[in-house]
Amino acid sequence: MKEYIYYPGCSLKAGSKHYEESLLPVFKELGMELEELEDWNCCGATAYFSVEDTMAAAICGRNLSLAEKIAKNIIAPCAGCYLTMKKSNQFLTSGHEKAEKILEGLKKVNCEYKGTVKVIHPLEFLTKEFGLDKIKENVKRKLTGLKVASYYGCQLVRPYTDFDDADYPVAMDNLIRAIGAEPVDYSAKTRCCGGSLAGTLEDIGVNLNYVLLKEAKRRNFRKISKMRVTLAIRGTKPSYKRRCSREVANYLVPYAFKSVLPQCIPHLSQLSLS
Repeated sequence: MKEYIYYPGCSLKAGSKHYEESLLPVFKELGMELEELEDWNCCGATAYFSVEDTMAAAICGRNLSLAEKIAKNIIAPCAGCYLTMKKSNQFLTSGHEKAEKILEGLKKVNCEYKGTVKVIHPLEFLTKEFGLDKIKENVKRKLTGLKVASYYGCQLVRPYTDFDDADYPVAMDNLIRAIGAEPVDYSAKTRCCGGSLAGTLEDIGVNLNYVLLKEAKRRNFRKISKMRVTLAIRGTKPSYKRRCSREVANYLVPYAFKSVLPQCIPHLSQLSLS
C-alpha cells in the first residue's frame, strides 16, 4: 500500500477545525500518523471550475505535483477538496490540449506532474484499504444503542463512484456498524445541504437544511454522521443557527450541527479508540 500525505484544505484549518482534530487522532491510533502536505494551496473549491477551469486545474495540479515529488498519494477529508482534486487529476491526465498546456505551465515553475498520484477520501481508506475487520479489532468501547444516520451530501460519491454506490451509498453505514452503533435508513443521505447558498441565497439554504432535519426527526435518530464540511461550517454560525431554529422549529435534531459526527471520527477517537 502506497503511503499517503494529508491534504487539509482551507476548511479543516478554519470553520471545520473540529473535523481535523478528530480525524488525525484516529489515524494515529490506527498506526498511520498522517503528515500534512507541505506548502499546500487552496484547491479552489468546486465553484472555481465554473469560473476559470484552467486556473482551477492548475492550482490543484500544483498540489498533486507536491505529493508526487515525495511519492505519496493524497488523503483529502473535505468532500469539496476531494471532488475538485479528483476532477483535476482526471483532467490533467486526459491528454486534452488544454491539460497539456497546464502541465507545461506547471513544469516551468518547477511543479511538473506526471499523473502518478491517487486522491482518496478517509472513508474509502478506512473501509476499503485499512478494512472494517481491523476497525472492529481496535474498538475498545462499542457505541451500542446509538442510532446514527449517514449523510454524504452531493460530492462524495458523485460523479465519481470509485468506492460506493452513487444513489444509495453504504460505506459509512458499514463503518458505523463496525464500531457498534446502529445505522438507520436515511433517504436524504445524498441530498444537497445547500453548500455555499448559506452566504448567497439563505432562504434556499435554510429550506434545504429543513428537508434533511425533518427526515432526521421523522426517523427518530440521535446523530447525523456527515461528510459535507459546508454543512458543519454553516451550523457553527450563530445567525444561521438561529435562522434554522426559527424556520425548522421542532425538526431540529439534537447535536445536528456542533456535535455532528464527521464520518464517526469523534466517537472513534473519544469512545472507541482512546
